[in-house]
Amino acid sequence: MKRWYQNDLVHWSTVIIFTIICLYAQTKFVWIKEYPKDYIIPLSNWLNFSMDWFVEWFGWFFRGISWLLEWPVKGVRVLLQSLPWAVSVFLFCLISHIASGWRLVLFTFCASMYMVVIGYWGESMNSFSLVAISVPMAVLLGFGIGTWGFNSKKAERIIKPTLDLLQTIPAFAYLLPILFLFGFGTTVGLIASLIYSFPPMVRNTILGLRQVPKEIIESGIMSGASKRQLFWLVRVPTAWRQILLGVNQTTMASLSMVIIASIIGGTADIGWEVLVYMRKAELGGSFVAGIVIALIAMLLDRITAGLASKSGTYKTREKSFFLRNRYWLIAIAGTAIVFLISFMFPLFNEWPRGLETSPANSINQGLDFFVLNFGSQIDYVKQFAFFFIMLPTKIGLQFSVSPYTWGFDLTIFHSIFYFVLMIVLTCWSLIKWGNNLAITIILFSIFLYFGLINMPWPSLILIYGLIAYKISGISLSIGTILGISFLVFTGVLPQALLSIYLCGIAVAISFLLGASLGIWAAHNDRVSAFMRPINDTLQTMPSFVILIPFLMIFKIGEFTALLAIIAYAFVPAMRYTEHGLRNLPESVIEAATMIGCSKSQLLWNVKIPLALPVIMLGLNQTIMYGLAMLVIAALVGTTGLGQLIYIGLSKANFGLGMIAGVGIAIIAMIADRMTQAWSRSLEKKI
Repeated sequence: MKRWYQNDLVHWSTVIIFTIICLYAQTKFVWIKEYPKDYIIPLSNWLNFSMDWFVEWFGWFFRGISWLLEWPVKGVRVLLQSLPWAVSVFLFCLISHIASGWRLVLFTFCASMYMVVIGYWGESMNSFSLVAISVPMAVLLGFGIGTWGFNSKKAERIIKPTLDLLQTIPAFAYLLPILFLFGFGTTVGLIASLIYSFPPMVRNTILGLRQVPKEIIESGIMSGASKRQLFWLVRVPTAWRQILLGVNQTTMASLSMVIIASIIGGTADIGWEVLVYMRKAELGGSFVAGIVIALIAMLLDRITAGLASKSGTYKTREKSFFLRNRYWLIAIAGTAIVFLISFMFPLFNEWPRGLETSPANSINQGLDFFVLNFGSQIDYVKQFAFFFIMLPTKIGLQFSVSPYTWGFDLTIFHSIFYFVLMIVLTCWSLIKWGNNLAITIILFSIFLYFGLINMPWPSLILIYGLIAYKISGISLSIGTILGISFLVFTGVLPQALLSIYLCGIAVAISFLLGASLGIWAAHNDRVSAFMRPINDTLQTMPSFVILIPFLMIFKIGEFTALLAIIAYAFVPAMRYTEHGLRNLPESVIEAATMIGCSKSQLLWNVKIPLALPVIMLGLNQTIMYGLAMLVIAALVGTTGLGQLIYIGLSKANFGLGMIAGVGIAIIAMIADRMTQAWSRSLEKKI
């Protein structure tokens, strides 16, 4: 039996009472709400000084690396640009056939012809050249570090938190040190892409090598294999499928950096075309160019996934020389034939400008028509969401309720009624459902009334620290407290709360929308087939492009940013929900059906509880996607940590940008650890 000081209600009651005291005491003691500026640690200045010193003494070394890396990028670019487009399309189709068959060949051909017909073939090859260099480098680096982490537990303890930091810090945050060290140019984009894309390869390498069955290892040892032979001839071939999945994810991550690489590289590629049209606020042009990036991403995704799926299949060794080397022979002969045709017919060498066509103008006209005819409805939706959802969450009901927003003033009678209602709901939940729901209701009522940004920082540290402790224990609690303390003592907590407020609403809506669509898609193949290309496009389309239609329709503001985050973040919730529901054991479903479960009972009482761990992983990824989009959302007028990163980038303030980036990483890692721990606890209960 637990003692009184071990009771959850005692813990939460203490924290809630402390919070209420702080809320009413902050009117007299301002430092409770706003951490004193005189006590803020000048970490930004220290970081700027350190970076200046490092660049002064070691800048020459990094500029030398930049010069060396320019040559392979230029070489691949010259090669791809010199080849006739017909030759490149033939080779792409051949690789697609090797990876997945004729259906992928058809898709590859159509995607390639889209790039040709709209006049972006040269720009596409420039983007592809960057990927062609960055991906092999990221794969080699990731495989090496992953092998090191597999062989050394000490190394793994260092590698994993480092990867978490690299994957959660926004790319714009570490652009600053890269620019300081390497300067502007193509190489800088290559290095940024490399840093961003190698972590998935590390994780998959460690996972693949660790999942090799002991029986296979023992067989290799019994055969007399040395340590080197055991690794290269036994472990790596067995883990090859997982390693190739790492190559797939690394490729996708590299492509997602195309636009950012264009910002700092200034090359004539697809990313640059998207940026040009974005600056003009022209949806049509940016969308047409953005589709190219999405198509390249989908092509590389399908090819690498196809190669990964084939890697585990056993094939007998062909005796004939032609059969063993047929694809090489076809590639050589086909290239020669297509090259000759291109020489004879200039159409197959360079697509004529007169035959180029683009739907950009039609898209722009359609958007203008929509805005002109549905302007009043758009304003109504925007105002409703802002006044009744966003503003209360941000500043609380006490400040958001007014005659202008809600149609009446918030009186003392309304406040008393609100808290009495919440107390009644809390007591009913405590009796009916237990402690957890009751505590959630009372905390939600406090946050909703006073507003997230008005919460005292000592209370926030205690509340989130206690949540972490209840979910996972003392280690996560200490990490959470230290993380929030970092935000407080560096003076970025107000901006962090603004980021949490916007991202929190977006994640809640994204998860509800995505999970609902995932349930529907899991039970309807047509819906699944319809949503799959939409999801692929949203995940591979540059985040900048996603902003544009919302910006054109709803103008600058937090509501626009909210919609853009939702459009980007609902996809993992849908995919994980569908995957979890589609991969349940058939025996369990059959047993539930035989005992007379209805469709609704089967869904809510059997399928969802069993798939809940996977669905929770979807929630985890939804949070990560939402936080990743925060920096992009800062472009349309949002305040928060994303804005600080842009300020740091524009003013060459390395310290400010880095602190803001680390702040987002802290929020992401706390959310990641909490959702993972929650998922594990739910899995144990099932």
